[in-house]
Amino acid sequence: MNKEDIKNLEATAFKVREHIIRMSGKGGCFIGASLSCADLIVYLYKHFLNVTRETLADPERDYLFLSKGHDVPALYGTFVELGWLARERLDDHVKTNDSIYWHPNRSIPGIEFHSGSLGHLLSVSSGVALDCKLQRQTNRVVVVLGDGELNEGSIWEGLLVASTYKLDNLLIIVDRNRFQANMATEDLLPLEPLADKFAAFGCSATAVNGHDFSAMSKTLGRFPMEVGKPTVVIAETTRGKGLPSIEKRADRWFCMFSQAEVDQLLRELHGVERARLTSETLVVR
Repeated sequence: MNKEDIKNLEATAFKVREHIIRMSGKGGCFIGASLSCADLIVYLYKHFLNVTRETLADPERDYLFLSKGHDVPALYGTFVELGWLARERLDDHVKTNDSIYWHPNRSIPGIEFHSGSLGHLLSVSSGVALDCKLQRQTNRVVVVLGDGELNEGSIWEGLLVASTYKLDNLLIIVDRNRFQANMATEDLLPLEPLADKFAAFGCSATAVNGHDFSAMSKTLGRFPMEVGKPTVVIAETTRGKGLPSIEKRADRWFCMFSQAEVDQLLRELHGVERARLTSETLVVR
């Protein structure tokens, strides 16, 4: 991945964060988790998945299932930047005249499956991956899980099936922002050592910085990590990424901000971005 690719991804992720912030003032949204996985979603759609607006119904396309469905603002925002979804539709967020809601809905082109109740889509994606294998197709199937979602027993049951059927066309990405609703994951039901647990269930597991596009490119470029095994990538992320005022805050889980608060958060986001770009310029010099 070259510097131009990275700049393009960073610019797209910035715009997606703008969309997420604006949606937090239109009926509210799960802003912290949506911001934590924005870079992941942008990278997957722009540099990993073999799917375009024209191939959304192609049986040989790659698939992405957002099991942590409350992060759907990041998905909506990415669809807007890809040209799959009209920007104006985000203004209909949680209105009764549209399907732009707190969780994915298949009436929106690009959404592969409904999700809301956690723990379901690993099994769904495993079924799709198995079908692709039976059809002798080369599709890659990606499912994005939340780290708090790993407390669902159905996740570990699904892993047993995925490893039994040697689904090496299945990529499981964990958004490891270390928060579950309004608590730290390790204070509720500790998950570590997480990579070892996935390995014990027959997967190849590794970790990556979920905000570093170059690192993501190198890590996902090795997919599948091991023939005959599902790949698990534990993406280390920051809840509320891009907004220091809400980063790593347990109380910034679901938020409905006033217009004045939205405007302030957008100013904060732009300030952080200006500082980042200035820092990069100084380093280059």
